[in-house]
Amino acid sequence: MKYKMRKVACTPFDGQAKLHEECGVFGVYVNKEDIGKISPAHDAYTALFALQHRGQEACGIAVNNNGVIKCHKDIGLVNEVFNQKILDGMPGTIAVGHVRYSTTGHPSRENAQPVCITHCKGNLAITHNGNLVNAGKLRRQIELDGGIFRSSSDTEVLAYTIVRERLKCGSIEQAVLHAMGKIEGAYSLAIMSPRKLIAARDPHGFRPLCIGKLMHSYVVASESCALDALGATFIRDIEPGELIVIEDGELRSMKCDIKCDHTTCVFEYIYFARPDSVVDGASVAFARQEAGRYLAEEYPVDADVVVGVPDSGIPAAIGYSKASGIPYDVGLIKNKYIGRTFIQPGQDKRERSVRIKLNALRNNLEGKRVILVDDSIVRGTTCARLVKILKDAGAKEVHMRISSPPFLHPCFFGTDVPDREYLIAYGRTVEEIRELIGVDSLGYLSLEATNKIAVGATCGFCNGCFSGEYPIEVPDTVEKNIFESGIGENG
Repeated sequence: MKYKMRKVACTPFDGQAKLHEECGVFGVYVNKEDIGKISPAHDAYTALFALQHRGQEACGIAVNNNGVIKCHKDIGLVNEVFNQKILDGMPGTIAVGHVRYSTTGHPSRENAQPVCITHCKGNLAITHNGNLVNAGKLRRQIELDGGIFRSSSDTEVLAYTIVRERLKCGSIEQAVLHAMGKIEGAYSLAIMSPRKLIAARDPHGFRPLCIGKLMHSYVVASESCALDALGATFIRDIEPGELIVIEDGELRSMKCDIKCDHTTCVFEYIYFARPDSVVDGASVAFARQEAGRYLAEEYPVDADVVVGVPDSGIPAAIGYSKASGIPYDVGLIKNKYIGRTFIQPGQDKRERSVRIKLNALRNNLEGKRVILVDDSIVRGTTCARLVKILKDAGAKEVHMRISSPPFLHPCFFGTDVPDREYLIAYGRTVEEIRELIGVDSLGYLSLEATNKIAVGATCGFCNGCFSGEYPIEVPDTVEKNIFESGIGENG
């Protein structure tokens, strides 16, 4: 069943040019044959580096050493939060790790993950990628029962829900299964108890989660690129509604009794996931090239060169070039040393920040008709500045092609699609958008083609941010600060 978009109220948008995914999760269970050969903390650090694109605000690692959980987390990138001394001081046999991006509010250590809880039956550490649509309702129930929250993250709501179930059943995996019947929305989880590593995926499989083998041990991660970074062998994607339990070196699979269609977020293939990842059976890099191929079929134009916006627009640009026969060339150079703490200049700071992050190669652009390919347009301000950079470099014409449909609706499942009033496509025709960003022509990938780009995928897709149709019923509001509104931020 598809649920139509209703009129919603949203929280203010912070004005970033690109959308952000919420989180990346990782877990490792070291089998007895590999003790001393695998360091869970160090491997979690390596994996989080590979998943850094999924969250640059905060990160953390929790390690289980003989039933005692030690956690280190803070605001910052992985290499800012951890060093050799910290990792060497975190011995153990099980670990979970997390990288985080939040949609609103100021970064805080309280919202960083893993979330670690000690209760009367033991302790656990939880990491979560996604967003719970009923977090506010669950939180209010817990607060009325005397629960006290320390963060604005819906992951803490999730943790308390699992703990409450744990007090009523005989194992942590049964508690997670029972909790899956109460929580609604998107969640890919890596959970550590004193003896077990558990991974679970929501019944729709909105966010990716896979499992691999490292020597005799098991690892789980949001994306297969993290397994590659460790030299682990990919086993398979965790299925929607599936719960994996790793205990005593053995892997068990359980399924919740919620029957749903498998609808992975299609934007994982368009932008979020790393190109070298394989998500639900489909190569992300190939999906992006397919998007470019369909763009060339749907919006052909006479031009001299195809240019991709680094980094996510490049595979689609290559696909457009191959399909159209128009040569691909590098037209924009990205400054890879610009961090998230880059100090904005005073006057015209936004335009300057774009120019210092992306600069044009005049020799490849001057006097040429350019096809500029990017993955999406959110507000349109950055696109307009990029077009100006290309034309200042001598481009005779700039034709923009976008490898996704226009954003028209908010996302409830872990992507910070802003309020409609901030979306350039809302209430405007493509011709009006073309005039606003200053291009000679503009073409968006059709929704029909978008649903076909992930060749070999074992899933259907959630495209609610484009179509306004959602796999589950969504709330009337998209509020993201749980302190102010009672609705979960990200986990």
